[in-house]
Amino acid sequence: MSAVSTTVTELPDSRVKVEAEVTTKALEQALLDTAKVLARDLRMPGFRQGKVPPPVVIRRYGRETVLDETLRRSMGTWLVAAIEEADIKTVGEPEVNIGEAPAAGQPLAFDFEISIRPTATLGSLEPFEVGRREPVADAERVEKEIEQLRERQAKLVAVEREAKEGDTVLISFVGRIDGEEFDGGAGRDQLVELGSGRLVPGFEDQLQGAKGGEDRDVTVQFPDDYGAEQLQGVEAIFSVTVHEVQEKQLPELNDEFAEEAAGVDTLDELREDIGQRISEEDGSAVEREFREAVIDTLMLKAEVEIPDSLARARASELLDRTLNQLAQQGIQRELYFQMSGKSEEELIGEAAPEASRSLRREAAVEAYIVQEGIAPGDGDLLDVLNAPAAQQGTTPEKLLKRLERDGHRDELVSDVAQQQAIEKLVEAATAVSVEDAKAKGLLWTPEPGEDAATGGGRPWADEQPADEASDDAAADAPAEGDDAPAESAQTEA
Repeated sequence: MSAVSTTVTELPDSRVKVEAEVTTKALEQALLDTAKVLARDLRMPGFRQGKVPPPVVIRRYGRETVLDETLRRSMGTWLVAAIEEADIKTVGEPEVNIGEAPAAGQPLAFDFEISIRPTATLGSLEPFEVGRREPVADAERVEKEIEQLRERQAKLVAVEREAKEGDTVLISFVGRIDGEEFDGGAGRDQLVELGSGRLVPGFEDQLQGAKGGEDRDVTVQFPDDYGAEQLQGVEAIFSVTVHEVQEKQLPELNDEFAEEAAGVDTLDELREDIGQRISEEDGSAVEREFREAVIDTLMLKAEVEIPDSLARARASELLDRTLNQLAQQGIQRELYFQMSGKSEEELIGEAAPEASRSLRREAAVEAYIVQEGIAPGDGDLLDVLNAPAAQQGTTPEKLLKRLERDGHRDELVSDVAQQQAIEKLVEAATAVSVEDAKAKGLLWTPEPGEDAATGGGRPWADEQPADEASDDAAADAPAEGDDAPAESAQTEA
């Protein structure tokens, strides 16, 4: 029996109100557990430290104080239990209201409002055609990679001429502010590539035209946002000695270069190898793009309403997730907003359109799961858990039991069902050429170098219904990181 019972009331704009009640037994057990924690630091005559019985702790602190601490410790768990009991797919954070403190022997009542994932209605899936381009080995990219190989094989050779952009100079320098040397302002025998932008703005520019053995004074203004606070906005003069000017010499593009750079016999063979690898990489990209286009095609065949408030709730949820991840790296919220130059509301507003698209995709896939009766069994769940179980040094069976104990089984089932639904959709989809897709107004993925935003391809669905979208060949450009619902869902394992 669940520790929490619920009653759900539907509200406008894809929101619900959930009235929840924590059983008396569960509440009293949580109070005792809290009292045990409080007892660790409690000293009372007649008891050893940490051994004060929970009922005595409750009398000592007062039931209301222990209850407040219990709510702080357990409310999150009860909230998750209420969401699971209500069987709702939530979006964003809940607005929780806790009722009056219950007397001894009484249950705890609380309620909350929260956005939920909307329900989609699927239209006909026949025909289910999706454009799919062929993988290519772009000749320009092949030559670019060869040039990168030449750059890595390049040698620096001393030259007797004035330095120009692209050259490397060997220098020593001493920096002064108001005639006084400052910490970190000196260096000896430093190699600097002119035009690389490694040094303070203006420093490298003033070394162009210098020759080996020449002394120069370089005046720079440190930027207002310079890393060293004491130097921000300060003018400094550097006494620079140019020891040597070095020119980058690239190896000749011939068979000898191919052998040294990649261990192949000829330059043609090198081009062929690079082209094959690029084609294979692009083939993987085509597979990913096709899956995305399949999900978008399904979405265009679904009717679903996404209120602005729901899209913003999802955008806020995603922003909070990002901020939590950054906090683990030591980057706090205020610093992130400062770095982005935008407020929280501005970031949420910018993310809302893509959040709306994500919700539409998820709702369409969920409707397909229901329509097809997709229900993963234990065998399917264990297959998915093989890899994470191996990483944790346990068995899939034990990991599944742990997930069940922690209340994450339903989440795992949902993730696996989405994966199975997308695989089934991809298998059911009829791939057509880009030319046919353009002629029929279908979704397709752009060829390399084409601009999706100006009609070069339609890898993503726009906001129009399916019948209207088929008449419009242009679509929004793809957004980075928009994963398919099942592909982005990760288990808690």
